[in-house]
Amino acid sequence: MCSAKGCRAPAVWVLAWNNPKLHTPERRKTWLACDEHREHLSSFLNVRGFLKDVVRLSEWEENGGRPRPSASDG
Repeated sequence: MCSAKGCRAPAVWVLAWNNPKLHTPERRKTWLACDEHREHLSSFLNVRGFLKDVVRLSEWEENGGRPRPSASDG
């Protein structure tokens, strides 16, 4: 279900984030978002410098709850 306040829509996106003042660099917290709220929630996290990755929920689940590997990961 979407993490936006009051929204009950099914989640489609995972927003992986980290507060560097509280979390180790590799730690990822997650919010879920529907299509309608993805941009709003992403912007909220990005303005604070917390947003690390936005991944389709299906891809996140396929990858065992981790962000997709980047090209630099090998």
